[in-house]
Amino acid sequence: MRADPIKVLFAARPERWQEYEAPLRTALAEVGIHAEIGPDVGPPETVDYIVFAPNGPVSDFAPYTRTKAVLSLWAGVEDIVGNASLTMPLARMVDGGLTQGMVEWVCGHVLRHHLGMDRQIRKMGGWDEIHHIPPLASDRPVTVLGMGALGAACALALRGLGFPVTGWSRHEKALDGVMCVHGAAGLATALERAEILVLLLPLTDETENLLSGPALARLPHGAVVINPGRGPLIEDAALLEALNSGQVSHATLDVFRVEPLPAAHPFWAHDGVTITPHIASETRPDTAARVIVENIQRGETGAPFLHLVDRSAGY
Repeated sequence: MRADPIKVLFAARPERWQEYEAPLRTALAEVGIHAEIGPDVGPPETVDYIVFAPNGPVSDFAPYTRTKAVLSLWAGVEDIVGNASLTMPLARMVDGGLTQGMVEWVCGHVLRHHLGMDRQIRKMGGWDEIHHIPPLASDRPVTVLGMGALGAACALALRGLGFPVTGWSRHEKALDGVMCVHGAAGLATALERAEILVLLLPLTDETENLLSGPALARLPHGAVVINPGRGPLIEDAALLEALNSGQVSHATLDVFRVEPLPAAHPFWAHDGVTITPHIASETRPDTAARVIVENIQRGETGAPFLHLVDRSAGY
């Protein structure tokens, strides 16, 4: 390790620094890294690492000529990957806390729809003589589109609950207990099996509007759509049409093309839509700080960075 302090620029909103300062300083101290860290660490040409959020103050990376890596606080990188001034390595956030939060949110809403909890709660004003007994999880196929860190974790958790799970990705992958399919033919299979469909894909040119009218038509009639991934994965008008026809019985949506979701958007008034305000999961400062510091340590010792973005693929 070098004697002079490593300079780490925290380039995110001010309130995020208040949340991350103590965890980052603790994580740096734990591994013995002497660092100057914060929103102002000196001229750009002296900065060694940038801890970055797309809604922060840095958009032009050209002045940061000494910077070894940009370490994103976000799992999604669609707002930065096309930035031509960003020529240094870019690492996305793969955080155990974020992953656990996503697993809990996805499993909770899959079970909610599987068990018909909305219907039962609405009928609590009186005894329902017509009992709607849900099938066992083993009789309810679930598909997860996207087999990255979040999608794979959710697929394994759902499989652990007894659901038969199909996982789809662009390229071939393998996951114990999960039927993994890929490519165009695999997507058709994944959709046709999906009584409950979970979207956890990155947003790229190839995935935008992936869930369009023809894709929705491949779902079993009355399927449920759950989207904690990216809003533009879904073609809004096509989803509304599928909801109105009964092809999709319900959609639980945590992400949208425009956020906050505009007050006039028809999703708000539709009985077949549940809206949550982009809270499916969040990067946790304590666990995320350790991920960031591990990459700084790797950069200082010559080890390869973790979670590097493939810019040609967009994630």
